[in-house]
Formats: sequence, structure tokens, C-alpha cells
Amino acid sequence: MPDRAEHLTADQKAELEAELAELEGPKRAEVVEAIKTARGFGDLSENFEYHAAKNEQGLLERRITILRDRLRRAVLIDEGAAAASDKVSVGSRVTIDPADGESMEVEISSVGGVSPESSLGKALIGRRVGDDVIVEAPSGTWRARVTSIGR
Repeated sequence: MPDRAEHLTADQKAELEAELAELEGPKRAEVVEAIKTARGFGDLSENFEYHAAKNEQGLLERRITILRDRLRRAVLIDEGAAAASDKVSVGSRVTIDPADGESMEVEISSVGGVSPESSLGKALIGRRVGDDVIVEAPSGTWRARVTSIGR
């Protein structure tokens, strides 16, 4: 299966790059130091601190791998074109009114928002103000109306 592009705004890409730099620099150094310190506590087979530090190292390295992959697949969206469009796209702030609930605002973003790959994201991408959407969520299907789109 070919790699799937990850559409990001310039700010979203910068946020991922900053997180990666933090993890590869200071955080990685902290974990290495914690492992080194824990080794000094004696028998590694019964050394909780050592095993906890090694586990933390594994989690850290996994997150680094994920971030590198996301950045490798990153495709910057043309924010000017997106702002000029009246359609929902990555980077849009969308207000929706669910048929059976209160109005809510969401940002379409794979970095700290509603992922464009999620049920809600898929339902909103390409929609305009006034459009009704049907969201096929794991918890059940629900309806909403797009009431505003911003950037």
C-alpha cells in the first residue's frame, strides 16, 4: 500500500518539527541519563527503575519514529487557496449544529484537532455552510449542519 500523504498547514508542520526536536534532544538525553543512573542501583533483573527507564526509552523512540514518518509524508496545503475557498479543508475551523445537541466548533487538523481521517473529518471535508452532514461514528450515526467555516 503506498504511503498516504498527510496534509498539514505550515503551523502544524512546525509544531510537529518542534516536538521532534524536543524528543530527539533534551528528552532523549534525560532518558539516557535515567538509564545510566538506574544501572547503578544494582541487579538489573530486579531493578524497577532500570526497567521503567527502558520502557520510557521505548515509548520515546516510538514517538520519534511516528513523528519522522508523519513529517516525511507531509504535504503543505495552500492556506491562501483554502482561505479563499468556501469549502471545509485541513486548517478550517468549522462550527456545526448536531441535530440532537449543542453547537460545537472543531478544527480540521491531524495535529491537535479533528483528524481529516476521522469519521467527523471525512464527513466535513469539502462541505459548505448550510450543508447537512451524516457522521458514521463508531458510537453510531448522527447528523449535523455546517453553520460556519473559518481559518
